[in-house]
Amino acid sequence: MEACGLIVEYNPFHYGHQYHLKQAREKTDADCIVAVMSGNFLQRGEPAIMDKYNRAKAAILGGADLVVELPYAYAVQHSDYFAKGAIDMLYHSGVSAVCFGSEAGIIDSFSDAYQLQKEHQNQYESFVKKYLNKGHAYPDAATKAYQHIFGISDILDVSRPNNILGLSYVRAIKDAHYPIKPITIKRIENNYHDTAITGNIASATSIRKEVLNNPTASKAAAEAMPETTSDILQSYKHASGYWHDWELYFSFLKYRVQTMTLAELQQIEGIVEGLEHRIVRTAMEASSFQGWMTALKTKRYTWTRLQRIFVHILTNTRKEDNILGTQTGYIRVLAMNKTGQAYLNQQKKKADLPFITKINQIKHPFLEIEERAAKAYYSILPGKKQRDFFLQEIKSPIIIK
Repeated sequence: MEACGLIVEYNPFHYGHQYHLKQAREKTDADCIVAVMSGNFLQRGEPAIMDKYNRAKAAILGGADLVVELPYAYAVQHSDYFAKGAIDMLYHSGVSAVCFGSEAGIIDSFSDAYQLQKEHQNQYESFVKKYLNKGHAYPDAATKAYQHIFGISDILDVSRPNNILGLSYVRAIKDAHYPIKPITIKRIENNYHDTAITGNIASATSIRKEVLNNPTASKAAAEAMPETTSDILQSYKHASGYWHDWELYFSFLKYRVQTMTLAELQQIEGIVEGLEHRIVRTAMEASSFQGWMTALKTKRYTWTRLQRIFVHILTNTRKEDNILGTQTGYIRVLAMNKTGQAYLNQQKKKADLPFITKINQIKHPFLEIEERAAKAYYSILPGKKQRDFFLQEIKSPIIIK
């Protein structure tokens, strides 16, 4: 069986994702679609609207065959580390191709951009450093350095979010010399950051906004998602009491910050340059997560970067955990259908990493972080529900017949 890999978050799964799945299957003629999906906390430093198990179930019902988890250590990181972790997981899962959406929609643009960047690596790094010293955040500095050397229209517009990720995916494949064919499809009808639903294919951002603001009767959101996703969203809220949103964690986060010493905060992953002082100072007057973020944000410290730091504070992920220096030692399966199950049985015989389903199945530093992350994610749930939802971590994966 041949497999095509997708790198996803499905927050939540919608018709744009379904289009991506169908295009990936058609373009690669794959027998199996393997999706590597972020867990309960996402790349932009946000709690997912519902947990990874329900998002994985929605993915299988929407057309994926096998969903494996991108470890927290890679999921809550900037694009290059996010991409490296995802591509590593797909390589060890045995895929022969990776298909991603992009604003460019032409794979040669990404290959050419990668090659030029490699050829001008020293110059590129010099300009990145120059823009960082001017106070720009890393993504902005990298974009400006790239545009300064190569221009925008000639090769690839790296100011666009999906193009940035796409280039990171191609870089991860080529730097590791993996025998994986990168393929891209053009993003249609909406942009990544669109906040309003304008048709059946809408951004996940706009769908979340609509669902959270109008939880009982959002016709627009319902028309942008498969009925299975809508049903799972409603069932999750009925069972848990909530859809997850940063404001629900505000009091927990503020308590964490105000009961930690500066030395302890300094050891949290992502905190550098004395940022702990600014976090503590702004916490005193913060009355909401949104307000706290607004007080903290600067040109150097972007909203996304700060959110990732707050996730690390919430989950007590420290620099000493060495999350970027540890090798992934497993592939964790979240959900599958019969096709995915057949592919998994095939790969188990030749994979160089074990496929696991539970956090207590083997010992690994990443799984210790996953346990903390799960407990932090479910901490907003009342009473016994915290325990009931956490127990999914030691149960079998979801299998859709």
